[in-house]
Amino acid sequence: MIKTLIFLASAAVIAVAGTDEVVNGAIALLSGTGVTGNVTFVDQADGKVRVTGRIVGLLAGEYGFHVHQKGDITGGCASTLSHFNPYGKQHGHPEDENRHVGDLGNIHFDETGTANINFVDSMIKLSGPSSIIGRGLVLHERNDDYGRSLHPDSKTTGNAGGRVACGVIGILDSRNNGNKAASAFVLIATLAFSIVFSFML
Repeated sequence: MIKTLIFLASAAVIAVAGTDEVVNGAIALLSGTGVTGNVTFVDQADGKVRVTGRIVGLLAGEYGFHVHQKGDITGGCASTLSHFNPYGKQHGHPEDENRHVGDLGNIHFDETGTANINFVDSMIKLSGPSSIIGRGLVLHERNDDYGRSLHPDSKTTGNAGGRVACGVIGILDSRNNGNKAASAFVLIATLAFSIVFSFML
């Protein structure tokens, strides 16, 4: 009995030690000429990702907002290359099936020059082939037409024009929230060792 408990406790400890970091949140700090802000991405229970944030510095209106292929801003926003599109699809609306993973549509700036962002997207992910971690987040100078106009750039960029701000999407520090899976293993290990020690006394 004691040997079994020791084995279980040891297995729990090993599991904790071998637990990979679970990425359930990401953040990007955007900057450009007169434009600043931050955007967070958090996994939801249904597998979608909630996008929240605040950006300031543009006139009232709608502006294209996309995840781009590279998290490289060494040459400015142009270094982020094209929209993140791992499945080779056309540019589209966020609710379209035929869209780039990075197509997040438009965000609205109010009369104070502020965009308060809060929406959920079903295609971007924080792990796997659709992961946006390490990629670029770009705010454009015009509204995204969702690939529905006759402009030659509509099916590739939404004709959203130049790039006014950008940032790199990194892993959000979730230490304050803790890792639930690891915590459960720690609890199991603690209980098992407690039982072992009670038998040894």
